[in-house]
Amino acid sequence: MPKAAKDTENTNDAVAEQPIDITNTEYYFNRELSHLEFNARVLYQIKDKSHPLLMRLMFSSIFSSNMDEFFEIRVAGLKQQIKYGREVIGPDGMSPAQVLTQLSQKNHELVAEQYQLLNNDLIPALQEEGIHFLRRSDWTAEQKAWVAEYFEENVLPVINPIGLDPSHPFPRLVNKSLNFIVELDGKDAFGRETGMAIVPAPRSLPRLVKLPDEIATDGDCMVFLSSIIHAHADDLFPGMIVKGLYQFRITRNADLVLEEDDMEDLAKALRGELLSRRFGEACRMEVVDNCPEEFVQFLLKEFGLTESECYRVDGPVNLARMMEVNSLVDRPDLHYPGFTPGLPNILKHKKNYFGAIAKKDILLLHPFQSFTPVVDLLRQAARDPNVLAIRQTLYRSGSKSEIVAALVDAARSGKEVTAVIELRARFDEAENLELASRLQEAGVIVVYGVVGYKCHSKMMMIVRKEEGELKHYVHLGTGNYHSGNAKLYTDYSLLTCDASLGEDVHRIFQQLTGMGKALKIKKLFHAPFTLHARMIDLINREAENAIAGKKGYIRAKMNALTEKQVIEALYRASQAGVEVDLIVRGISCLRPGIPGVSENIRVRSIVGRFLEHTRAFCFYNKGKTEVYASSADWMVRNLLNRVETCFPIEKPELAERVFDELGAYLKDNTNAWTLGADGVYSKVEAAEGEELFSAQNFLLAELS
Repeated sequence: MPKAAKDTENTNDAVAEQPIDITNTEYYFNRELSHLEFNARVLYQIKDKSHPLLMRLMFSSIFSSNMDEFFEIRVAGLKQQIKYGREVIGPDGMSPAQVLTQLSQKNHELVAEQYQLLNNDLIPALQEEGIHFLRRSDWTAEQKAWVAEYFEENVLPVINPIGLDPSHPFPRLVNKSLNFIVELDGKDAFGRETGMAIVPAPRSLPRLVKLPDEIATDGDCMVFLSSIIHAHADDLFPGMIVKGLYQFRITRNADLVLEEDDMEDLAKALRGELLSRRFGEACRMEVVDNCPEEFVQFLLKEFGLTESECYRVDGPVNLARMMEVNSLVDRPDLHYPGFTPGLPNILKHKKNYFGAIAKKDILLLHPFQSFTPVVDLLRQAARDPNVLAIRQTLYRSGSKSEIVAALVDAARSGKEVTAVIELRARFDEAENLELASRLQEAGVIVVYGVVGYKCHSKMMMIVRKEEGELKHYVHLGTGNYHSGNAKLYTDYSLLTCDASLGEDVHRIFQQLTGMGKALKIKKLFHAPFTLHARMIDLINREAENAIAGKKGYIRAKMNALTEKQVIEALYRASQAGVEVDLIVRGISCLRPGIPGVSENIRVRSIVGRFLEHTRAFCFYNKGKTEVYASSADWMVRNLLNRVETCFPIEKPELAERVFDELGAYLKDNTNAWTLGADGVYSKVEAAEGEELFSAQNFLLAELS
């Protein structure tokens, strides 16, 4: 062979053998765009007729609520980065400006689709079922009279129209409030000719008003507050002519910024910051599509927004408030059938849960199994003379919850009760401040976690004296101590009196309340200290086993996957031959199915009746499968910037159960979506002749 040809061949071989750079930006999806893909999957549920009709309407409201938060936090955050020159480039390599451009296009498409589905699908289907949203042109004489009386008695006393002139500048409008811009003709009582006014809708009034049955034409009849105000706009401007009245709504930056370095009192600082949330910088405007263009441009200029940030909609500007329909109509036939959450046999007919937990670990999967045992255990602890102390973390519990009532009772009965309350749980800050005050008044020692690290861990510890010794009874969970959420969110709860786990939880509570360093933790992984490194170690172990010729397998379920080092570890595991099944409800920055990088990784998302919230991780470990559940997703904020716990499911029968329950989600061909290497989620459809299988329905049948 000629020398030149030989050299060329060697060069080509060297190029072919070069390892793939798994840090390359092409191997990562953008976080915000992936988040928006999840919202698109929620939107799809509106047209999925396997859901009951009122549930499809609920999905429309959930989509709107999700989009509100997406703009308030994610879009607003990107705008802030650009404004202050603090642009952060993620693993995907996209700049905030590039991301915003792509988000805007997709957002407009999704919003347009939502209103098309509402007007052409949902509302006609609801009308066929006798649920009507009456337009003003459809009101009968009786209905007009009733609406007029309602306006006179309920709306007029609290509504406050504002004319625009030099002495009445444009008002400061509250985040997400319903408002109207009004075109006027004529002069007011002082001879002023403004031509324009703003009418903020009273926030204290419902957005949907149900007409009395005796004047309803057919079934349940409702009218929008906006229609009521529109019909009686002339009453707001006596002596003037209302030429037009148009709905609009402003979404503002709602992320709280606390200067923690200068903070002396977290609760006091948070109370002050909550007031500013209502008037943050505008990031979106929604306006009815029949609003004159000159008014639209006037509003955009007033709020400092661009055309791309304007959403012209064919209907009410806040569809999240249509969730009120469920409380206004009594139609159980248009909902999912009810069910009774199950109880493990060991807890049935038991008056003393301490004895049951002392016998064996108990694992609950909510909402298929009841959350009541967690509440009842705390209630029993409050009354038990042998219980000396209770420690509890609270993230989203509600100030009036049964958990809080039990803590109050325990403190009043002389127990040493400590509550670690995370005041900064987003959008629950005000309620958590109220909760803290209520507990403090009852004598509970209240701690606000750690400045700079949200306390997201879900832990409860009961110290009980038994036969002269102190015993720790522990609850560890993947969800919040909120009975309402436990009916809608899927989450694991572990009840145990394992001595090592109890000691671990005790030490973490000492760390949270005493500010000292945690002594050696035996079984728990906890962020921001060991959880991140241990997850990567477990992934790497599977890769090492695969390289050694043994089976490597990972099965994991979470809400989001964004942390770059974890993704890199998963890529290396895939390259080593490890099979990886990921069930990720929302954001996934990992790009599966790339030859040589992630061809052994599969990512699927489940969107159904319940919100998938469990975080559970299974590692094959040469046939001795290790299973963990956690309060943390595989995200930067959870693994590095929060207080989180990850706990082992050690009893073989419980570990096998978790592994199999995650397996049910991998078999789902009803509510599942698979993520492709191109970033597109595809709905999983049953093959011809294949039996339909829903993981959620399966778990309902098995556990409830």
